[in-house]
Amino acid sequence: MTKVAPIDQRKADHIKINLEQDVRSALTTGLENYRFIHEALPELDLNRIDTSLSLFGKKLNSPILVSSMTGGTSEAETINLRLAEAAQECGIAMGVGSQRAAIEHPEQASTFQVRRVAADILLFANLGAVQFNYGYGIDECKKAVDMIQADALYLHLNPVQEAVQDAGDTNFEGLAKKIEEVCKKLEVPVIAKEVGWGISERSAKLLSDCGVQAIDVAGAGGTSWSQVEMHRAPDEFTRQLAATFVGWGIPTSESILNVKKAVPEMTIFASGGIKDGLDIAKCIALGATLGGMAGNFLKAAAISTEKAAEMMKLTKRQIEVAMFAAGVGTLEGLKVGKLVNDPQ
Repeated sequence: MTKVAPIDQRKADHIKINLEQDVRSALTTGLENYRFIHEALPELDLNRIDTSLSLFGKKLNSPILVSSMTGGTSEAETINLRLAEAAQECGIAMGVGSQRAAIEHPEQASTFQVRRVAADILLFANLGAVQFNYGYGIDECKKAVDMIQADALYLHLNPVQEAVQDAGDTNFEGLAKKIEEVCKKLEVPVIAKEVGWGISERSAKLLSDCGVQAIDVAGAGGTSWSQVEMHRAPDEFTRQLAATFVGWGIPTSESILNVKKAVPEMTIFASGGIKDGLDIAKCIALGATLGGMAGNFLKAAAISTEKAAEMMKLTKRQIEVAMFAAGVGTLEGLKVGKLVNDPQ
């Protein structure tokens, strides 16, 4: 039997592979099939475009989310602190990577603890929902939230990643009931999050019935974690198994519409292959509240806090220009018939 890499080694591999390899899905987000109606006379002042919003009791300057990426290694700590410091400066939301490593090895907790540089940001803790079938429960959820003084908890769902991983955790049976229990007992909101394969109408309805307060669709079109696992596979069998699923999943744009149709009142976070502020503006027009990016922010934060803040400011300006040129002064206004479906 193949020796399983410890969690911290896995985390280090994930950062390295994401920075160095092409791990894109064979699918696209579908956002390229949408365009805004351009207004030559927008009747607006660009500098008065309002991208602010309130969510879970926190005010955000922009609907940008630094998607969950990493933690558990010293390199991850540096990246998380840089991302958080930049997010604090820009007034945007952030999620940390899976905290299982720090629950099982408390000495790694500091790699996730970013409040020391980001006292005010909307911050999301993160655990894998499948761990509820491997001994985890409400206590671990509370530990994850308390560890980083989080405002809400992500429960990530990654069946494909676990299935193609060497010795992955693949028992997803009966998880809905356990998620429901956490939603009832945890004192902060619970957010369900895919990790890159999207959300169907069925899953959206099931998660809504569990009591989650938001769904991060994390659709196909960006990083494919089966490709990441392919690059760290210990043998040819596992490598080929992972490679098979490069084109699996529900594109991000379709996932947003699935959730909106199945549970119209659900708060939606859009992530998965989002490359800039124009993509985020399109996601909001489709029904999302926040748009999350990981890859671009990771690459910037690997250089410096300043580069990460620069990338966040550019993303905000891209959203503002998209709104300005579409003749819309507020985020709510984006959702009113400003987008045209124009398959390429």
